[in-house]
Amino acid sequence: MSTIEESIEVQVPVRTAYNQWTQFEEFPQFMEGVEQVEQIDDANLHWRAEVGGRTLEWDARITEQLPDKRIAWRSTSGDVNAGCVDFHRLSDDSCRVTLQVDYEPQGVVERIGDLMGVLSARAEGDLERFKEFIEARRVETGAYRGAIPSRDDELGR
Repeated sequence: MSTIEESIEVQVPVRTAYNQWTQFEEFPQFMEGVEQVEQIDDANLHWRAEVGGRTLEWDARITEQLPDKRIAWRSTSGDVNAGCVDFHRLSDDSCRVTLQVDYEPQGVVERIGDLMGVLSARAEGDLERFKEFIEARRVETGAYRGAIPSRDDELGR
C-alpha cells in the first residue's frame, strides 16, 4: 500500500473550500485524469478516470463527513484506495486543505509510476488547480452540509 499526502493554503474561507469539495461531480474541472464522478446518493460515488494509461472505474463510499473539517472515503469496487481531505481554518479568509490517499498500485506501469512519484505529483497538481478554481470564483458552485459520522463515532470510540 502506498500513501500520498499533499497540502495547500487556499485564500478562501474554510466553509467555501469545504463546500466546493463536496461538489464531487465538479472534480473533472480540476483533477487530472478524472473523467467523471457520479454522486449516487449522499454517501456513494461512481468514478471514471485515466490512471497509468488505463481507463478505470470504481465505486467509493464516504465513510466520514464533518462539515468544514473532513471528508473520508474508501473504494467499494475496483482498485483498492481510501483517503481523506481535511480542512483547517487559518484565518477568516484562508484555510489549509490536506489530501491523503492510500492506494495499491496495479501492474508494472502503476508500480513504476508510484516509485517515480507520478501520482504524488498528480495530487499536488490537483490541489493547485483546486486552489486556482476556487480562488478565481470566490464562491462555491454548491454545497452539501450533511454529516456522516465515522464508524468509530457510531461505536462510541
